[in-house]
This record gives sequence, structure tokens and C-alpha cells, in this order.
Amino acid sequence: MRKRRFVVALILTALLSACLTSPGSSSVLPASGAIVLVTPAGAAAPTYTPFQPLQTDAPATATPQALPSPSAASTLSPTASAAPASLWISPAVPDYLRQLAQATGIPQVSDPGSANVRLDVSAPGEGTATWIYALVSPFPTTIDGVTLADIRTAWQGGSGGPFDGKPFRMDATTLAAFTAIWGAPAPRTVYVLPPDRLIDLTWTERPIWAIVPFEALDPQWKVLTVDGQSPIHKDFDPSSYPLQVSFSYQPASLPLPATNRDPGRLTVLAMTGVTALVRGVAQAMNENGVLYPDANVRDVLRSADVTHISNEVSFDSNCPIPDKYSTSLRFCSDPKNIALLDDVNPKVIELTGNHLLDYGMQDLLTTLDMYTQRGWQYYGGGKNLADAQKYITVVDHGNQLAFLGCNPAGPVSDWATASTPGSAPCDYPAMESTIAVLRASGYLPVVTLQYNEYYTPVPYDYEKTDFRNLAAAGAIIVSGSQAHLPQAMEFYDGAFIHYGLGNLFFDQMLYRFPDGHTTSDVRNEFIDRYVIYDGKLISVELLSYRLENWSQPRPMTPQEREQFLQSIFAASDW
Repeated sequence: MRKRRFVVALILTALLSACLTSPGSSSVLPASGAIVLVTPAGAAAPTYTPFQPLQTDAPATATPQALPSPSAASTLSPTASAAPASLWISPAVPDYLRQLAQATGIPQVSDPGSANVRLDVSAPGEGTATWIYALVSPFPTTIDGVTLADIRTAWQGGSGGPFDGKPFRMDATTLAAFTAIWGAPAPRTVYVLPPDRLIDLTWTERPIWAIVPFEALDPQWKVLTVDGQSPIHKDFDPSSYPLQVSFSYQPASLPLPATNRDPGRLTVLAMTGVTALVRGVAQAMNENGVLYPDANVRDVLRSADVTHISNEVSFDSNCPIPDKYSTSLRFCSDPKNIALLDDVNPKVIELTGNHLLDYGMQDLLTTLDMYTQRGWQYYGGGKNLADAQKYITVVDHGNQLAFLGCNPAGPVSDWATASTPGSAPCDYPAMESTIAVLRASGYLPVVTLQYNEYYTPVPYDYEKTDFRNLAAAGAIIVSGSQAHLPQAMEFYDGAFIHYGLGNLFFDQMLYRFPDGHTTSDVRNEFIDRYVIYDGKLISVELLSYRLENWSQPRPMTPQEREQFLQSIFAASDW
């Protein structure tokens, strides 16, 4: 028993020494818990590459990843009565498990026949680690999912499927893992790449697919569904998901973490575009019921852990009867229509919109009380300048988010002052300083702007400058809430920038340009779904909708979605 305790102590001591804790909280910010990241020990890359590698001079060393806490390893009791004399680790074992094994201090051997304990692929069962992998493609990919049959056919060298003729990309360890359970792939169906170059060397080859362990996910990958299942979804069912591999010690002498995907560490954030419950939207709500507009988006918004709504209009009990043909740009909403927002269950309300004071200051103050009564936090606007320029924080599944925003577009009459309510004018230097402190304190800053409105998907250069500066300050997401026509996006300095999502609940079915030509692209909408795991943004999903009956977004057809994404990716220079 004492020897067994000694082995477990060795494991825990080695793991603790490999952990990094994020910097402490600043005194001007809310207290934040430390996020623990496991730093890979820089183990030598496996040499198991029996299939066609893509030639590169880059070193095959792993990039440090935010991995699950190894504390789960202590939940399994070792069964050996003494520390083993020698250990062999299969080339299929992922880096994180390899580091756990090496941390025991047990002498490692290269010949499996000379080891009394082996860490290797195994059948699922007690004491095994179930490792989840993801099928991915470069982010600007219009393909959303495949079947397991597509994957197995391609693995065996067959033809057909959405990636017909396209070899898989993966690192050597992943190749060894799936070779162990599926058999060797056909020649030239897999190209082996260094894990830290996998994204860069695959990005320009789209459409292409790759397989990566869950802990290697990055927003620049698009995670594809396999038979409708995706490890970044809240309803993910590991028991029916095919891209998983089990590992265990043989004999089962040392503890292993149960998995690399812990749903208790995963947060889904849904970000939306313009909401204005006026004109055609409000008329449709009167005619078809208050909940009519959200019929096709309700489940998506309610299933997120944190849903963001940018409501640009205040509630007024004397609001006139709505008319979808009205040309007035003075807006208010009937207080009963807040039931629509109740139904989508937001946690954060953005108030950077420029119609908040259309019917007077008291309407906004009353609206703020309605939000507060419901437990919704608001930002980007408020009772006065200090309230409007504050940031808010949300902690979910251990992930710490901070929201802040402003209105650079005006008008000046809509901005809050030291003593009057309104939207927040932009003080970019102050915002950038706050973002930097929040990030250093363990928060993930999400920044939204009510920017100038353009009816083009390509942002202007000065818009890019302002958004990029906020990203460079440390924001992980910078999102435009002003766009009535969806705009381009980019990855910049570690952040995802979306210059405009389009409308959510607003009534634009057509836009007429000054020269007389029209576009129905204002009917196109994005809901951006962000997946945050263990203190890191790991994935971005673009959900696409098209407005019907002046009020109700519906999911795009596959053909509409293909065309829409291609146009936005082209506008993004992808």
C-alpha cells in the first residue's frame, strides 16, 4: 500500500510542477479564479510515419495546448503492488497521456517486448482513457458534415463523398491511433504533418479534411459533423461518436484521466446581430403571436450557455400601432413584446444601438429596469456615462467572459452623459487598456461595436483599424452589431473579428441603394456560435438564416447557405 501511494504521489507531484497559473486579478477588476494550463514537456515526436508525408523542414514539436486538468487521474486507484521496472508507450498515445506516463519517472523502453507495463490502444472499459478526436477542415469551408462511411471509404482508398480524392491530414500520433483501430490506410490517403504546422499547411488546400485530438482544436479549424455528431455541440453523445480511441495501461497499474473532453468545462456563447422589435416585426407579432419571430431560432439561442442580444430600441407603453410600411426612423417597442426576449433567454443585453432615446430618456430607464428585474446584465449603454461604459462579467462552466462595447456612430444625442442615459460613446484608449487588464486577469474579453452602417460585405479600412486595435489589445472576439447586411470576418492577432452579423429580429426584406438598384441580401443573417473550453476559444460556428415575412428568420437551404458562405468568404479574402 505504501508503494502504491508513492507512485500516485510521484504522478501528482510531476503534474503540479507542469502547471501554469494565469496572472492574478487586478485590484480594479472582479476577483477571477486562476485558469490552469498544462504545458507539454516537449517530448520527441514519434517516428511512426509509414505513409506518405508532406515534405516540410518544420520541426515536429507540439504547440502547447490548454488541456483538461490532470486531477481526474487521481480518481482511479492503481492495482499494481509495486512500481513497474520498465514502461513502453505506444506511438499512438496522444501527447497529454504520454506526458502523464513520463511524469511517473518509470524508466521508459523502446522495445514493447522488454517492458512489464505498456500504455497502448485498448478496448473500452474500466481504467481506460477515452480520447475524442474531431474531423476538421480550414475555417472557410462550406461543407458542414460527412458520414462515417465517407471517412472509412476514403481511408481505404475509395472514391465518393464531399472530399472525394482529398487525402487526410493529421500528425503521426493520430495516424498511429486510427491505424490501430481501422487498419492501415491505403497509400497516399493520409499525409503526415507536424502538429504545430497542421493548420498553416492545410489552410490553402481547401477543401481538405484533417483529424485532430479535441485538445488541439483551434478557431481556424471548422469542426465537421460525423453522422450528425460534433464534439463541440452541447448535445454531443460520446457513446455513439465514431472518432474516439481508448487507451490503457496493460496491466492496469496506474491511473488515467477518463477523457480529454469534459462537458463541465465547455461554454457555448451565441452572438447575434440587430434586434429592433418595430415596424414589420412588431406587426407580425401582433398578427401571429409575440413568439412568432423566434420559431426557428429559439432552440439555438436557448441551448447556448450565454446568449447575447443587441436590442437597439427601448420599450414604451404608449408606443404607436406598428406598420411595416412606415418610413419613420423613430422607433419604440410595445412592453408586451419583451416576452420574445424572455423566450430566447438572453444573459447579456447590448445597448450600443442608436435608437434607445427615440421616445425619450424615461423609456430607456424603464427598459433598464425591465432587464434588471429579469436578471439580465447589460453593457454598452446605461443610466449615465459611467453605467454605459462599464464592462460586465459572466462565469460559466469555469470560463470567465467579459463584455464591453460602445457606439462610435452616434448620433451625439444618443450618447450617455455624466447625468443622462444613453449608449456609450467610444473611448478607444480606455477600452484597450481595460481589455488588456481583463485578459491579464484571466477573463476572455468580448467586444461589440455599433459601427457606421454600410450595405456592403467588405469593411472599410478605418473600420478594420478600429476592430483590429481592439483585437490586438487582447479581445478574443470583436463583433459588429450595426450591420443590416452581413459583413466579412477575419482572424487577427489571436482573435476572431466579425465586422457585422446582419439582422436578427428586424424587418428589412429589401434595401434600395441611392442609385436605385436593390438587394435582398439584407434578408441574410448570421448567428455566431462560439465554443470556449477550459479558458480558451476553440471553435466558431457560423449559423445562417434568411428572413421571411418581415420578421421570422429561418435556416437557409443548403443551396442558399453554400452561396451565402462563398460570398462572405470571398469578401473576407479567403
